[in-house]
Formats: sequence, structure tokens, C-alpha cells
Amino acid sequence: MHLAEAVAKRISVRAFRPDPVPAETVRAILEAAQRAPSGGNLQPWRVHALAGEPLTALKAAAMAKMAEGSEEPEYDVYPPNLWEPLRTRRFECGEDLYATIGVPREDKPARLRQLAKNVELFGAPVGLFFTLDRKVGRPQWADVGMFMQTIMLLAVEAGLDTCAQEFWARLPQTVSAALNLPAHEMLFCGMALGWRDTDAPINTLRTRRDPFEAFATMRGF
Repeated sequence: MHLAEAVAKRISVRAFRPDPVPAETVRAILEAAQRAPSGGNLQPWRVHALAGEPLTALKAAAMAKMAEGSEEPEYDVYPPNLWEPLRTRRFECGEDLYATIGVPREDKPARLRQLAKNVELFGAPVGLFFTLDRKVGRPQWADVGMFMQTIMLLAVEAGLDTCAQEFWARLPQTVSAALNLPAHEMLFCGMALGWRDTDAPINTLRTRRDPFEAFATMRGF
């Protein structure tokens, strides 16, 4: 598979088959992703891979916590008071996603039920949780993002799919307890990993991308 094909094929999958992913496959992907760019070679990322009983226990704890109310998040996933065109892009993404499963905007309970599927990692058999030292700066957050993107593309090459989930930043204490994280280690993001359910309508979503001229300029060519 060419890299461009993997980039084009990668989507945020929100319905997975329950089939387990072999441990050696997960390890091979994570080890290969270590070649992701890292400023100063700090390699600030840590990744915690869960499957089986440990993942089941975490999901149960997260579901119980969500029933009580979310925790103080580690950070704002989106800036407050989004401006254009960011606001419209996010709005269209949400509307297009719910349209795939026939949930209108006014059906708030159905939308909340879909949101809650984040806790189940959308049925994925593997959960990856990314952490970093609280003392590092935002440039190192970018390193973690590049590490995650490398994992997502390697997963596609292996015939797997993913969904990056900043949703988990809402439950940092629950995840930290499940992973037994030291106080200096901060939860950044989660990621579902597994086999795409090709029959699920929600997996037909392809979010829109702006034309080249909207995001890029070229000079001196």
C-alpha cells in the first residue's frame, strides 16, 4: 500500500467489529510509529494499550462516572466561542455524522446516546491511551499528535482502522486510576483500534476538506 492510499483511506471509524487484534500486531504498529518526528528527539509520548479485561474494567468505570457527570477536563478540546470558518466546519461535521444514522438535531437523547458510545470505544477491541509529562510544552503536544497520526496510518496499512478520541480528556481521573498513572503524567487522548464494521452506516461518513486555495499558498515555484 502506498502512503497516499493510506492517507486517503484513513477515517475516524465509529463502529468496529469485536474481533480481537493480535498483541504482536499492536506491538509492531507501536514500535514502527516510534520513528515519528520528535523535536530534539525528546520522544515525549507514552502509550498504554488495553484489551480484554483491563479494557472492560476501564469502560465500566468510565460509564459509571459518566452517569454521575464528567470530571474536570485536562484541557479544552475546542477553543471557546469558535469563529468562522472553524465554527461551520465543526457544525457540518456533526450534522453529517448524525445524518448517517438518521438522528435529527432536535433528538437530543439519541445524540447523547451516540456520544456515550465513545466510552465503549465504538466497540473496538483495543484502546490506546496517550499520555505525556505535565512539564512539557505545547510543541511536545504536537509530537504526540504526529506519533498518533503515524499509528493511524500504520494501522490502515495493517488492514485496521482507528478513531482518535479527545473525548477521554473529559475523564482524566478515571483513566489515570485505571492506568495507575503517576501524578506528573497527563492523559492527552484515547484511540480506538480494531476492524471496521463495513455494514455500519456511520462509517460511510467522509468529512469535507477545503480546496487547496483555502489553506495553502505557493510562492517562488
